[in-house]
Amino acid sequence: MGTYLNPGNSGFAEMLKTDYVDKTGLISLINSTIETKKKLTCISRPRRFGKSYAAQMLCAYYDKTCDSHELFKKYKIAEDPSYENHLNKYDVIYLDMTNLLGKVKAEGLVAYIENKIVEEIHKTYPEISNEGSLDEILISTTEYTNNKFIAIIDEWDAPIRETPEIETEYLKFLRMLFKSSGTTSRIFAAAYMTGILPIKKDGSQSAISDFKEYTMIKPRDFGDYVGFTEDEVKRLCEEHGIDFNMMKQWYDGYEFKNVGSVYNPNSVIQAVDNDDFDSYWTETSAAEGLMEYISKDYNGMTRTIAELIGGVDVKVNTNGFANDLVTFKGRDDVLTLMIHLGYLAYDSENKTVRIPNEEIRLEFQKSIREVNHRETLRRLSESDRLFLDTIQGNEAAVAAKIEKIHREETSPLHYNREDSLRSVIKLAYYTYRDHYLQWEELPAGEGYADVVYLPKGDSDWPVLVVELKWNHSAKGAIDQILKKKYPDCLKGYGREIVLVGISYDKDAGSGEKKHSCRIVKV
Repeated sequence: MGTYLNPGNSGFAEMLKTDYVDKTGLISLINSTIETKKKLTCISRPRRFGKSYAAQMLCAYYDKTCDSHELFKKYKIAEDPSYENHLNKYDVIYLDMTNLLGKVKAEGLVAYIENKIVEEIHKTYPEISNEGSLDEILISTTEYTNNKFIAIIDEWDAPIRETPEIETEYLKFLRMLFKSSGTTSRIFAAAYMTGILPIKKDGSQSAISDFKEYTMIKPRDFGDYVGFTEDEVKRLCEEHGIDFNMMKQWYDGYEFKNVGSVYNPNSVIQAVDNDDFDSYWTETSAAEGLMEYISKDYNGMTRTIAELIGGVDVKVNTNGFANDLVTFKGRDDVLTLMIHLGYLAYDSENKTVRIPNEEIRLEFQKSIREVNHRETLRRLSESDRLFLDTIQGNEAAVAAKIEKIHREETSPLHYNREDSLRSVIKLAYYTYRDHYLQWEELPAGEGYADVVYLPKGDSDWPVLVVELKWNHSAKGAIDQILKKKYPDCLKGYGREIVLVGISYDKDAGSGEKKHSCRIVKV
């Protein structure tokens, strides 16, 4: 057992001692690529989404120096027809790039990797000469053993993210292993790389074009293995007596075709272990720049961030992103990066992004208040003031603020639409996360309340029920709330309930577009 050659199965064995969610189906997907044109796989997903767990699982399965039958016998892969064909049948080269960066200076990284792999090959197979280039020694080894390698590279993009000065040398190293189809086929039965970012583009081309990529934007067949699925989370909640609805509110929000809802696995497990819902989104070098990204001075960026924080889905063009942390041509590149970092969820059908869940909203809320951006700070101040005016029953001030946001933020083509007014409401009250959870179309009484702000457990603020009308009176909105008994299902909160009726009369005349507000406390 080595460090870089055949690391064994102890990492996976340790994982199985916790609340392990069966993701061994991933192995069958990799098995299907072995010795084919699709043998090079690159998976990109955010930090804390189980990349290292998957890499250790694959090491345990393929490493021929150990017997992993006992570890896998009760999981899905054991029922797969390919199971015995590849179990513990290969020499595995395993590189944890984040760990390696902590051991050696950046400029010596590639040489260190090559020397360590050659050293361990020679120790395992003394008959193999340690003279020559790495690819030559790897070819000699496969010819000697009549057995190709499986390459597993965890956090492959860490050198590009953290030490961009060695990017050229590092990509040249990867090209040497994986770009030449003849050499690669002689050395590797398959390769599996994980990272936060998709493969770095070199001009208009991918730097390692032979890899099949599966990203947060296009996970394809690997969507089931990005995070925990809803069924998996439900089972965990049932086993541990955890409130599933709260788990969904905090950690759901990502969604993929043919998969449905996907949850942050690290956060779910932390919530189960701690019996507490909180933000477990710990800073790393790849994501610590959220504050920098959201304060980029690109056209429309300030408004976009306000819309996202307000709960509005925002259009994005993900094409053209350079797949690094420094090359931004505009707003769309910043939003695309935040998809890959997990800060935004991507809707592939509508080509829109949104803040996925309460955990990430807290990160945005924390960062946005630290941004030295005058326009953003003004919006924060105005939203804070709007909450106070609403709670204090200052109807004229609330109507004036909603009217201002409606005028400034809505396209003339969409101005006279109720869904536009709802977006305006979310923009206006977009600092709600300090005290509230926001619900749209909340089942209440005999209907569905448009927007409800439910106070968090540590907040002493009242419940807010907002009903929207256009071409009707604000009083009519309040009457609807009372008639359909919306407050009845909210009395269990033991809080004052503030009913807010907001209306907009598009036929007020002279282009006035007047808004009105009625506030009633229950």
